[in-house]
Amino acid sequence: MMTVMNTATPVSTVEYGRRRILIVTGIMMAALLQTLDATIVNVALPTIEGNIGASIDDGTWIITGYIISNVIAIPLAPYLLRIMGRRQYYALSIIGFTVASFLCGTATSLGMLVFYRVIQGAFGGGLIATSQIILRATFPPEKLGASSALFAIALTVGPALGPTLGGLLTDSFSWPWVFEINLVPGAIAAVIVLTMVRNPVGPVRLSLDAIGVGLLTVGLGSLQFVLDEGERRDWFSDPSIVVFAFACVLGLTAFALWELFGTAAPIINLRVFRYRNVAIGASTALLLGMVLFGPVVMLPQYTQGVLGFTSTMSGLLMLVRALPVVLLTPFVARFSARIDPRWFIAAGCIVSAVSFVLLDANMTTDTPFGALAWIVALGGAGQALVFVPLLVSVISVVPPIDSSQASSFISLSFQLGGSVASTMLVTIFDRRTYFHADIIRGAVTFNNPLFHHVAYGAQSLAMLARLAQQQAVNAGFADAMLALVPPALAAIALAVLLRRMANARA
Repeated sequence: MMTVMNTATPVSTVEYGRRRILIVTGIMMAALLQTLDATIVNVALPTIEGNIGASIDDGTWIITGYIISNVIAIPLAPYLLRIMGRRQYYALSIIGFTVASFLCGTATSLGMLVFYRVIQGAFGGGLIATSQIILRATFPPEKLGASSALFAIALTVGPALGPTLGGLLTDSFSWPWVFEINLVPGAIAAVIVLTMVRNPVGPVRLSLDAIGVGLLTVGLGSLQFVLDEGERRDWFSDPSIVVFAFACVLGLTAFALWELFGTAAPIINLRVFRYRNVAIGASTALLLGMVLFGPVVMLPQYTQGVLGFTSTMSGLLMLVRALPVVLLTPFVARFSARIDPRWFIAAGCIVSAVSFVLLDANMTTDTPFGALAWIVALGGAGQALVFVPLLVSVISVVPPIDSSQASSFISLSFQLGGSVASTMLVTIFDRRTYFHADIIRGAVTFNNPLFHHVAYGAQSLAMLARLAQQQAVNAGFADAMLALVPPALAAIALAVLLRRMANARA
């Protein structure tokens, strides 16, 4: 049951001139805070573990805790912004995220840091889900491409800048700075939102669907645990993975049934999937999330672990990948309403797939920076072609009453796609590295003339073992990059099923 506290006619929140510039600046700051923090900690993680006395296995919870709370908060954002008001909820998310960032920088133990990261992730989920909603409302309907372009830039540039900034801060200052860098932009964004953003309608009173929240938390939390911990715990040979996988299936199934048939006031409107473009768009976003976040996960490990790049140099390579997104996205936005978005998505996915094939062919143990830079830039160009057309295809066909829910599902799909990519690529890398190591060891025999050429003493034998392992690791990374080609091509097949905007509500 719902009681409306403010029944006034919704007011327009479209802004122009200086007000729009200020509001967009604040929203972009807030959105970048969340997307940046998804990867900025990765580079600093070894340093953090050493300073707080955490093992490598335990230290992964600094990242896992953040992601789990993040994916749970994203689909709840539309409900929370309705009961609190759009401006109030968004400002609270920014303030909560900023305060949690400060607390993360003050943590002196693993338990404290993980706890603060969970809080940070919960508020961060509100940032990414609501940023897109407010950006869309700030621009007139005919500027949907422009608002989507800004969100796409925040969504793609943030994860790419994370390793760069994390490496610079860790190398030049200390690990708390990867969190404390959020304080000033967070404060500025909060002031802008509180003083400039307007609510289209007042808050409404909604009954709390506690059962739905509980089932969603169990389902998504268990899913994220399985994705993050599966490979490290050897998947279903570990009882905890079996338990959480069962909890995931049971929790999400029960949640869907409850929201559709068990409650008159669902906390999440699953019926928004009746729009064909929402259902297909969310599935496509899952695949594109894999294509986006996959290189962000693997390339820094390859460049630092195999090529010996510094954290800063590795981060600069990811910056090269982000540059085409910033340069091309505005042009894609301009033409996305004139050209069938499916053509853009198909072209972008093909370009991305080609970049992964080229990476596979050019990844060696001594590949120079320049040889990788143009390939990752090509991949960035592919990313620039897909996100705005996808967002426009989905958001433009959904009535305003359902737009916030549709936006949150797209954001959630991108986030889950990144988690799936991380799990998939790490698993492929581990297993293909072992596979190539076995082949190399089989070739190192006394019958092989190369063995006699190199192995002339104990020191050379040790060197040969290191070289063999290095080649196996390099081949494992190359195979992982090649594994991103199928998701990119599969996204094309899904995009073809999108209805054109003129009749997409059918």
